Amino acid sequence: MQKIIVFAMFSTRRREEIATIDWRDYEKDRILVRDMKHPGQKIGNDTWCDLPPEAARVIETMPREKSGPIFPYNGRSISSSFTRAYAFLAIEDLTFHDLRHEGTSRPFEMGWNLPHVAAATGHRSWASLRRYAHLRHTGDRWAGWKWLDIVAPTQPQI
Repeated sequence: MQKIIVFAMFSTRRREEIATIDWRDYEKDRILVRDMKHPGQKIGNDTWCDLPPEAARVIETMPREKSGPIFPYNGRSISSSFTRAYAFLAIEDLTFHDLRHEGTSRPFEMGWNLPHVAAATGHRSWASLRRYAHLRHTGDRWAGWKWLDIVAPTQPQI
Protein backbone atom coordinates (compact mmCIF):
# COMPACT_ATOMS: atom_id res chain seq x y z
CA MET A 1 0.00 0.00 0.00
CA GLN A 2 2.79 2.46 0.77
CA LYS A 3 3.98 2.43 -2.84
CA ILE A 4 0.47 2.87 -4.19
CA ILE A 5 -0.24 5.77 -1.82
CA VAL A 6 2.99 7.58 -2.72
CA PHE A 7 2.44 6.90 -6.42
CA ALA A 8 -1.16 8.16 -6.24
CA MET A 9 -0.10 11.34 -4.50
CA PHE A 10 2.64 12.24 -6.97
CA SER A 11 1.00 10.95 -10.16
CA THR A 12 -2.57 12.22 -9.41
CA ARG A 13 -3.96 8.89 -10.64
CA ARG A 14 -7.23 7.44 -9.40
CA ARG A 15 -7.22 3.97 -7.82
CA GLU A 16 -8.85 2.34 -10.89
CA GLU A 17 -6.26 3.96 -13.15
CA ILE A 18 -3.41 2.75 -10.94
CA ALA A 19 -4.75 -0.80 -11.05
CA THR A 20 -4.86 -0.82 -14.87
CA ILE A 21 -1.56 0.85 -15.79
CA ASP A 22 0.35 -1.73 -17.80
CA TRP A 23 4.12 -1.96 -18.21
CA ARG A 24 3.75 -1.38 -21.94
CA ASP A 25 1.98 1.92 -21.16
CA TYR A 26 4.93 3.30 -19.19
CA GLU A 27 7.60 5.46 -20.84
CA LYS A 28 9.67 6.81 -17.89
CA ASP A 29 8.24 10.35 -18.05
CA ARG A 30 4.67 9.55 -19.08
CA ILE A 31 2.01 6.86 -18.87
CA LEU A 32 -0.97 5.91 -20.98
CA VAL A 33 -4.11 5.97 -18.87
CA ARG A 34 -6.66 3.78 -20.59
CA ASP A 35 -10.32 4.79 -20.48
CA MET A 36 -9.58 7.79 -18.28
CA LYS A 37 -12.63 9.01 -16.43
CA HIS A 38 -14.44 11.70 -18.42
CA PRO A 39 -18.06 12.81 -17.99
CA GLY A 40 -18.93 12.71 -21.68
CA GLN A 41 -16.65 9.98 -22.98
CA LYS A 42 -16.93 6.72 -21.06
CA ILE A 43 -14.98 4.34 -23.32
CA GLY A 44 -11.96 4.85 -25.54
CA ASN A 45 -10.68 7.85 -23.62
CA ASP A 46 -7.04 6.73 -23.62
CA THR A 47 -4.85 9.65 -22.51
CA TRP A 48 -1.08 10.07 -22.23
CA CYS A 49 -0.23 11.85 -18.98
CA ASP A 50 3.11 13.29 -17.94
CA LEU A 51 4.60 11.50 -14.97
CA PRO A 52 6.36 13.52 -12.27
CA PRO A 53 9.80 12.12 -11.40
CA GLU A 54 8.69 11.04 -7.91
CA ALA A 55 5.94 8.86 -9.40
CA ALA A 56 8.38 7.37 -11.91
CA ARG A 57 10.74 6.52 -9.01
CA VAL A 58 7.99 4.46 -7.42
CA ILE A 59 7.32 2.58 -10.67
CA GLU A 60 11.03 1.85 -11.07
CA THR A 61 10.97 -0.04 -7.74
CA MET A 62 8.25 -2.43 -8.89
CA PRO A 63 9.20 -5.91 -10.18
CA ARG A 64 9.71 -5.43 -13.93
CA GLU A 65 7.58 -7.46 -16.31
CA LYS A 66 7.27 -7.32 -20.11
CA SER A 67 3.54 -6.75 -19.83
CA GLY A 68 0.80 -6.84 -17.26
CA PRO A 69 -0.14 -4.35 -14.58
CA ILE A 70 2.59 -2.40 -12.80
CA PHE A 71 0.57 -2.55 -9.58
CA PRO A 72 -1.14 -5.98 -9.63
CA TYR A 73 -4.20 -5.10 -7.55
CA ASN A 74 -7.75 -4.15 -8.39
CA GLY A 75 -9.29 -0.79 -7.51
CA ARG A 76 -11.60 -2.22 -4.85
CA SER A 77 -8.68 -3.88 -3.05
CA ILE A 78 -6.75 -0.63 -3.07
CA SER A 79 -9.76 1.18 -1.64
CA SER A 80 -10.33 -1.43 1.08
CA SER A 81 -6.67 -1.46 2.14
CA PHE A 82 -6.54 2.32 2.23
CA THR A 83 -9.71 2.49 4.34
CA ARG A 84 -8.33 -0.04 6.83
CA ALA A 85 -4.99 1.80 7.02
CA TYR A 86 -6.40 5.23 7.80
CA ALA A 87 -8.92 3.74 10.24
CA PHE A 88 -6.09 1.91 12.04
CA LEU A 89 -4.11 5.16 12.20
CA ALA A 90 -7.20 7.01 13.49
CA ILE A 91 -7.11 9.51 10.63
CA GLU A 92 -10.48 11.14 10.14
CA ASP A 93 -12.01 12.55 6.98
CA LEU A 94 -9.53 11.16 4.45
CA THR A 95 -10.29 9.44 1.16
CA PHE A 96 -8.04 7.93 -1.47
CA HIS A 97 -9.25 10.62 -3.86
CA ASP A 98 -7.79 13.27 -1.50
CA LEU A 99 -4.38 12.11 -2.74
CA ARG A 100 -5.36 13.30 -6.24
CA HIS A 101 -6.22 16.72 -4.81
CA GLU A 102 -2.86 16.92 -3.03
CA GLY A 103 -0.99 15.77 -6.13
CA THR A 104 -2.72 18.37 -8.27
CA SER A 105 -2.16 21.26 -5.86
CA ARG A 106 1.56 20.55 -5.42
CA PRO A 107 2.70 21.43 -8.98
CA PHE A 108 0.77 24.71 -8.85
CA GLU A 109 2.48 25.52 -5.54
CA MET A 110 5.82 24.75 -7.22
CA GLY A 111 5.07 27.25 -10.00
CA TRP A 112 3.98 24.94 -12.80
CA ASN A 113 1.72 26.60 -15.35
CA LEU A 114 -1.79 25.41 -16.18
CA PRO A 115 -0.93 23.39 -19.34
CA HIS A 116 1.93 21.62 -17.53
CA VAL A 117 -0.32 20.60 -14.62
CA ALA A 118 -3.08 19.52 -17.01
CA ALA A 119 -0.59 17.35 -18.93
CA ALA A 120 0.10 15.46 -15.70
CA THR A 121 -3.46 15.22 -14.39
CA GLY A 122 -5.19 14.61 -17.72
CA HIS A 123 -7.70 17.44 -17.23
CA ARG A 124 -8.93 19.07 -20.42
CA SER A 125 -10.33 22.27 -18.96
CA TRP A 126 -9.50 24.78 -16.26
CA ALA A 127 -13.05 24.43 -14.92
CA SER A 128 -12.40 20.77 -14.11
CA LEU A 129 -8.83 21.26 -12.94
CA ARG A 130 -9.51 24.13 -10.53
CA ARG A 131 -11.66 21.89 -8.30
CA TYR A 132 -8.44 20.04 -7.46
CA ALA A 133 -6.15 23.00 -6.91
CA HIS A 134 -6.04 23.93 -3.21
CA LEU A 135 -3.17 26.36 -2.93
CA ARG A 136 -1.97 26.87 0.62
CA HIS A 137 1.76 26.89 0.19
CA THR A 138 4.53 27.86 -2.22
CA GLY A 139 7.48 25.71 -3.15
CA ASP A 140 7.82 21.95 -2.94
CA ARG A 141 6.53 20.92 0.48
CA TRP A 142 7.57 17.31 -0.24
CA ALA A 143 11.20 18.09 -1.17
CA GLY A 144 13.46 15.88 0.90
CA TRP A 145 10.54 13.79 2.15
CA LYS A 146 12.11 10.73 3.78
CA TRP A 147 9.12 8.46 3.05
CA LEU A 148 9.71 8.80 -0.71
CA ASP A 149 13.30 7.66 -0.18
CA ILE A 150 12.07 4.68 1.85
CA VAL A 151 9.38 3.64 -0.63
CA ALA A 152 11.33 4.43 -3.80
CA PRO A 153 15.05 4.76 -3.09
CA THR A 154 17.11 6.36 -5.82
CA GLN A 155 19.49 4.05 -7.59
CA PRO A 156 23.20 4.85 -7.21
CA GLN A 157 24.64 6.45 -10.35
CA ILE A 158 27.22 4.34 -12.19
